[in-house]
Amino acid sequence: MRSRELAVAGAFEFMPTAFPDERGYFVSPFQEGAFWEAIGKPLFPVTQTNMSMSRLNAVRGIHFTTTPPGGAKYVHCARGRAIDIVVDIRVGSPTFGRWDAVLMDQESFRCCYFPVGVGHAFVALEDNSVMCYMLSQSYVAHWELALSALDPDLGLPIPDGIKPILSDRDRVAPTLNEAKDMGILPDYEQCMALERNLGSPRVLQEGR
Repeated sequence: MRSRELAVAGAFEFMPTAFPDERGYFVSPFQEGAFWEAIGKPLFPVTQTNMSMSRLNAVRGIHFTTTPPGGAKYVHCARGRAIDIVVDIRVGSPTFGRWDAVLMDQESFRCCYFPVGVGHAFVALEDNSVMCYMLSQSYVAHWELALSALDPDLGLPIPDGIKPILSDRDRVAPTLNEAKDMGILPDYEQCMALERNLGSPRVLQEGR
């Protein structure tokens, strides 16, 4: 499995090798050794796994978790195709306001690690695209916030000519600058401290 750091500090893309034969293929989307080599530590203890299925042109995000408690995630596309996007929304980060994108499909089998405090979005490029997530924190509704994926100042790579399908929450979400003025964005130094402590009993307890 190969890896590379994305344009958002602390976010990584992983590229596993698939093994095809006459039956189909076999692939390991997560490999601890490769993760440790890239990140410098093992994956967080997984407290929840999620799966979403999306229609063509569905746009989910930009989603993020209130920090603290914050949350990290490891994502891959189990079916279909999607443009997976990470946005640095951590105030004080050296890459604040930057984004990067990875095409996820059943040819490259790319995966992504997103550290505590960043925003996450994706665009489904096929019907019935399935995204799978491993999360460091269990879902708590009032911790989950959103920014506008259509923010013109961000200019996310949403394909030209499509009519994005958005949830009601995502449709009315604030822009990055509006959210900064509201004081709801994560603080970079706090995110880094939480990232270093992922897996400690204190952090896991906050996610219950």
